[in-house]
Amino acid sequence: MHDQRLKDIVPFVASVESGSFTAAAERLHLTGSAISKSVTRLEMRLGSRLLERTTRSLKLTDAGSAYYQTCIRIMEELAEAEAVLAAQRSIPSGRLRLAVPNTYGRLAVMPQLLPFCLQHEELELSLSFSDRFVDLFEEGIDVAVRIGDTPDLPASLGYRQMGRERMVFCAAPDYLARIGRPTDVTGLMQHRAIMYERVDGSTKPWLLQAEDGHLQWRNVPHRMALGDVDAQVQAVCAGLGVGQMPSWLVREQLARGELEIILPEHQPDGLALTLVWPRRKQLLPKVDALLSALSQLPIR
Repeated sequence: MHDQRLKDIVPFVASVESGSFTAAAERLHLTGSAISKSVTRLEMRLGSRLLERTTRSLKLTDAGSAYYQTCIRIMEELAEAEAVLAAQRSIPSGRLRLAVPNTYGRLAVMPQLLPFCLQHEELELSLSFSDRFVDLFEEGIDVAVRIGDTPDLPASLGYRQMGRERMVFCAAPDYLARIGRPTDVTGLMQHRAIMYERVDGSTKPWLLQAEDGHLQWRNVPHRMALGDVDAQVQAVCAGLGVGQMPSWLVREQLARGELEIILPEHQPDGLALTLVWPRRKQLLPKVDALLSALSQLPIR
């Protein structure tokens, strides 16, 4: 029964795409009668008319249109599964599409990708930078790097959590020399805050760890709110105030002494770093190789 279902799908799809039983027959190297009988058999089994037949053309019914879309998806998935199995014995090649967050992609992902591209010269890498949510299936993305919690991922997606950000309070040395260094959270609240401004105009609160160990978001008065993390870093480095930012974002500034960590005992975990990919692509050598290359992405 299942073999017959697959056999009838191919003539049906060919008839729709060719526009007639005769053209479908030529395409499949069968007779027009065989194509017509196959489609009729399919309609009888489904109990629904799929095609409206005229002497000149074929037209999909509403039921036929929905069934055609399902058939196309099944055939594409079968073809992709065969390609995956065949590709297991090949080297990574072809186009590879990766989606990354703007700043994290530039600072953390690109240093991992450059040697990867040098190693795999037959790959054509397409890299998009965006902080918006990316639909992997709709946009044809092979792998996405996401910062943020990803609850309720569908079973069609594979994922790997890489850890969580470490949030640090920091300020420029000259600012601390002028204003003073806070010794506790109460003192920190008296300082000039440089905040991140969200797209909706609200400011991202500071993440603080209470005495009982629980984390809490707290809104604080601020001197400046900026809708770009690079600009936020620049403002804090210029001595305009104190910022709370992920450690990966200010790693270089801390190493160069342009910033200093305040209250090192208050470094709560922030958002999660996750790799996400369509499960059906996981066995493709190019995707497997990319996931391996990104397995050491820094987040702390």
